[in-house]
Amino acid sequence: MNDKGCSFLLLVVFVSLLFACTNDNKPTASPGARPAPTATPIDPAAAATITGTVSFAGAPPKARPIDMSNDPGCKGQTESEQVVVDNGHLANVLVYVKDGLGSATFAPPQQVVTIKQEGCRYVPHMAAVMIGQPIRFIDDDQTIHNIHPMPKNNAEWNQSQMPNAPPLDKTFSNPELMIPVKCNQHPWMHMYLSVLGNPFFAVTGHDGSFRLQGLPPGTYTIAAVQEKYGEKTASITVAPKDDKTVNFTYQP
Repeated sequence: MNDKGCSFLLLVVFVSLLFACTNDNKPTASPGARPAPTATPIDPAAAATITGTVSFAGAPPKARPIDMSNDPGCKGQTESEQVVVDNGHLANVLVYVKDGLGSATFAPPQQVVTIKQEGCRYVPHMAAVMIGQPIRFIDDDQTIHNIHPMPKNNAEWNQSQMPNAPPLDKTFSNPELMIPVKCNQHPWMHMYLSVLGNPFFAVTGHDGSFRLQGLPPGTYTIAAVQEKYGEKTASITVAPKDDKTVNFTYQP
């Protein structure tokens, strides 16, 4: 090879090495990953609060008994949690701001939401998180479980978890209400998980109460969602520092 050819070859090698070095530490985006949104500022001095109670009028339906005795790692007997009424108060109802926030954006909290498999039940039965908020699944039973969310707007996955196994940490990328989550090992095991784009939500406990705080002043549609009886909505306007009440009632 003549001197001209050698010089050209050396130049090609130099350029290739230079390109490799300048790109070696360049981060690669994960498929489907989205950057966390910049939070819209909310003046805490003007923030409002909406509280209320979800009630059930009339006689609640009789809970369906569930026999778990075929698995010694379970607790033997329990009841369906489809409708849980305590002294007229309705538990496991998702209450959230459905409309009224306009183009406001919210960064996901770093607080981990824990979902346990306990007594061959999902605890809690109803849970809600923000987009991108970490969720931790824990197997507290001495039996194998299988966590299988069945979303429509998020990626479906299906993963087994052995007793005493490390927790499974997951996130969801898109808003979606009432994602069914089941266990393929135990057909009676199911729960609902909702993924929301704002932090103004709550799930009622046995007293049926909820609290949505830190809201900027405005007019909002508040929705309550129950797995058997569906959605109810109410419109409410809050001024700066307001503390208002809105209640929901379901019936057979």
